[in-house]
Amino acid sequence: MIVKQVFEEEMLTLAEAKEILVDIREIRAEKEMELGYELRRAINHAEHSSKTNGASSRKLVEELLKLEKMKPEIAFRLADIMPTSFDEIRSIYAKERFTLSEEELTQILDTVTAAY
Repeated sequence: MIVKQVFEEEMLTLAEAKEILVDIREIRAEKEMELGYELRRAINHAEHSSKTNGASSRKLVEELLKLEKMKPEIAFRLADIMPTSFDEIRSIYAKERFTLSEEELTQILDTVTAAY
């Protein structure tokens, strides 16, 4: 597929992508269209890896963005992974030029576990 121009770009959580892919699967099933290999693999991955629904994952991203030292990319990654320990959070922040304090780690973990 050749893309000539991108008009709009929006970040999605894995749960939101799963909902979109499931809708596509249902529409194609109604029209009796076959699912391509890549689409089947994408749906399978999204169903197995997504831990919440789209609305709650978007709400989690919004809550995380209110925290200090939080970038949108990291908030979306945290919402997709749903870390359960400080080590998992530290690994997500490994490429950043700063380190998180114990208080900041606790705040992020509390926010994520409250949404779980």
